[in-house]
Amino acid sequence: MTTLTITTGAQTDTGRRRTMNEDSLLAAYPVFIVADGMGGHDAGDRASAAVIDAFRPLVGVDDLAPHDVMAAVQRAHHSVATIADALPNGAGSTLTGIVVVTQNENRWWLVLNIGDSRVYRLIGNTLQQVTVDHSVAQELVDGGKLRREDMATYSGRNVITRAVGAPDSEAEYWLLPIVTGERLLICSDGLTGELPDESLRAGLALGGSTQQTATTLVMQAVERGGRDNVTAIVVDV
Repeated sequence: MTTLTITTGAQTDTGRRRTMNEDSLLAAYPVFIVADGMGGHDAGDRASAAVIDAFRPLVGVDDLAPHDVMAAVQRAHHSVATIADALPNGAGSTLTGIVVVTQNENRWWLVLNIGDSRVYRLIGNTLQQVTVDHSVAQELVDGGKLRREDMATYSGRNVITRAVGAPDSEAEYWLLPIVTGERLLICSDGLTGELPDESLRAGLALGGSTQQTATTLVMQAVERGGRDNVTAIVVDV
């Protein structure tokens, strides 16, 4: 296998309207994930932190298989469900990101998603949203009842249909080839709720370092309104 050279930058911000940052992230090879907690008080914070903790054993492991990642997702489900069971209003979290896995002696991105945090991929000057939101808004878009460009302003934009810790909330997975020169963005909906895809594409395509890019995107989202916690991880190959 060829040697991978991966650089990453990450930034998170509480935003302008929240008093606590319920987003959590992990950006340590080969794991790059974001979790957006929910549940009120400290429930969301605890839920997203539990998701991250479930993936920490994978950090530094160079030959992960897809089933290792799926096992981490199940650990996250169990941990968050345990937290939720002990709280009157429950708790939950989104989970999205990319993990380097080995299959058939080749390295791949295993993209995973539960909820409405997102993974984007910039190859050349073209931005692709890899993940598909598990949300009421996405279901309306799929049914032709809401335009994609109106998702960020839709009144029910924060209602998700799957969450870590919730029953019958399976993760979706995509296995993608790793492309030299590509740039990936993993982010919470606090970023995509403020910045349209074209702003994301422009920011990623500027060519700044991964840390500069992550910081700038988060700052722009906060300046645009910062209605939610904002988190971004930028990964270059």
